[in-house]
Amino acid sequence: MAPEPFRAVLLDESDPDDAATLAALRADPAVLVLDQREAQRADLAALRDGGPPAGGTGPGRWAYYPWRRALVGVLDRTAFARLRTDRNRNKITADEQERLARLRVGVVGLSVGHAVAHTLALEGLCGELRLADFDGIEVSNLNRVPAGVLDLGVNKAVVAARRIAELDPYVATTVFTAGVTAENLAEFLDGLDVLVEECDSLDVKVLVREGARARGIPVLMETSDRGLLDVERYDLEPDRPLFHGLLGDVDSRSLRALSTQEKVPHVLRILGADELSTRLAASMVEVGATLTTWPQLGGDVVLGGATVAAAVRRLALGPELPSGRIRIDLDAHLDAVTTPQPPDGGDRIPSPRRPGDDGDRPATGRHPVDAVLEAVRRAPSGGNVQPWWVGSDSSAVRLHLDRTRTTTMDVAFRGSYVALGAAWFNARAAASAAGVLGPATVFPDPTDPDLVAELRFGSGRDERLARAHPHVLERGTNRALGRPGPIPTATATVLHEVARAEGGRLHLVDPGPRLEAVGETLGAADRVRFLTEDLHREMFAEVVWPGDSSEVGIDAEALGLDPVDLAKLTIARRPEVMALLAGWDAGSALVTDTRDRVTSSSALAVVTVDGTAPADYVRGGSAVEAVWVGAQEQGLAVHPVSPVFLYAVDAADLATLSRPFAGELGRLRTDFRAAVGLDDDEAVALVLRLSHTAAVPSRSARRPVSEFHRTT
Repeated sequence: MAPEPFRAVLLDESDPDDAATLAALRADPAVLVLDQREAQRADLAALRDGGPPAGGTGPGRWAYYPWRRALVGVLDRTAFARLRTDRNRNKITADEQERLARLRVGVVGLSVGHAVAHTLALEGLCGELRLADFDGIEVSNLNRVPAGVLDLGVNKAVVAARRIAELDPYVATTVFTAGVTAENLAEFLDGLDVLVEECDSLDVKVLVREGARARGIPVLMETSDRGLLDVERYDLEPDRPLFHGLLGDVDSRSLRALSTQEKVPHVLRILGADELSTRLAASMVEVGATLTTWPQLGGDVVLGGATVAAAVRRLALGPELPSGRIRIDLDAHLDAVTTPQPPDGGDRIPSPRRPGDDGDRPATGRHPVDAVLEAVRRAPSGGNVQPWWVGSDSSAVRLHLDRTRTTTMDVAFRGSYVALGAAWFNARAAASAAGVLGPATVFPDPTDPDLVAELRFGSGRDERLARAHPHVLERGTNRALGRPGPIPTATATVLHEVARAEGGRLHLVDPGPRLEAVGETLGAADRVRFLTEDLHREMFAEVVWPGDSSEVGIDAEALGLDPVDLAKLTIARRPEVMALLAGWDAGSALVTDTRDRVTSSSALAVVTVDGTAPADYVRGGSAVEAVWVGAQEQGLAVHPVSPVFLYAVDAADLATLSRPFAGELGRLRTDFRAAVGLDDDEAVALVLRLSHTAAVPSRSARRPVSEFHRTT
């Protein structure tokens, strides 16, 4: 049987009959043979979809296009669809694409409908298209129908079907070259999921709606003037009046007998005479005089294809699309063009604060209490929240836990205790430098669990602490990528000793497979932080963006990101974007930044303590600060890394951090501890990147002493 003139003939070389047909076609010098399947297979193999191998290694198929006398090699159906729609991801997920490919859509009227049908096929929004139009292509159609002079006289539905077949030979198309009539209405509508009506005949418009309503098929119509889209959900509202009730009580039989002039009032009631664009309204006056029919522009028709495609996606996938009408008026939108403003209202992004910037230098000639308080102010804390308040009198300084300054990652205030331990180290260093060091105790009052540490003034001096004091004042964070190099043995020895002196242990992970494994683990933990709603919100609440009024937090410019990565971060800060990635179980790129920074390090310093009591974490914080300022004294750049699981000690803690990802966090925590080589009784106080880099460390703004100090 001769092939239909609008559908590709698919041939399988392994079938004897098809093989004979292929041999005859190849032998015909008038047939163009095009085989790019090897290139297609290479493209398929290169897909970055995180799924199983893409396949496509089979022989594929041949598609013969009789109207072009062309024979084209293509991949098999599944591989071809996967490759052709790859650039749809993740605007359409793979699962959504499969669901859409099962849709059956009918399009009536293939002038405007050509753009609709082609866009549906282009995006892979259907598996079957039924196309109906009785008319042929004329020269006057070529302002809005993407056909050519070679198509003149060819039925419009056939032209559209051929173009779709050349796009994707696997899309099933059926053409109704007599249009839709009362006789073939059932054949056209039965089994459809969506009907798109774009014909000119008023009685056919009503006829197909009568049939769609009876069968519970939703109807879409785009009118190429001011982007008018009508949605009629007969699948949800079986008694809904046709055209939203705008025509009143009419039927297709009564309209069929009307003349063109008699139909005009009905058309205007549908379109809304007051809502027509000024140019179309003026043109309606000229129809029959200086114009044969109403004007349409190709751009408006293309917009209609995009609008209907978006509506079909919503009908199939959600969110909800109710019955009604909307205008997507490009001219109105273009009338509203404005000049975008830079984020900070100017063209300059402020530079991050550096150690020693004006306003951040300690005053000279201070009372020792002031020096101690300033040293406390400069202690590190998660998100720079400074979770303390400090009381002092003439005899002592007392560090208290401020339970209001916490986050989800601060499980059981363990991170706060680490920060208070660092502040306690700084206080003792300042007191030693001033020669007023006295007894220093952790949790001195059993009746007050929030009194974390007390430093009494005396006349003592600890030379180790006193030597650290200048480096406490200059301590900063350096998040820049490093140049991996060996940590000298003498430096490593010093760092181990200062950690032990404060009651902690130090594990150094050198460059190599172990550091790479830890980098992957820490990067994966950061992905969980991005994808968990509460953690994401708190993470970005810590960042001070250019133009923000907050003076406390981490300067965005201090994150060590280049302009490209900083721009990406402005997208990553959007919670709805992260929610989508979490729903797709995607976001593998969110691992990259932390992983790359860790693996660029000269070593990873993991500071631990024995035990998980609050006092243990306070000692751990003191050890962290000792290692940090000791590393900077040795010329190393330091950057703290806080994986989500850092302060979790059991499954219940992991669930409080991120219930959807608790299992993954548990595995990551186990992998991290194994890679570092931690004993079962060790608790991690903090992880520090140690790097060699020429970049200058930064210091974000902190609360002034007056905001956390009370005289008692």
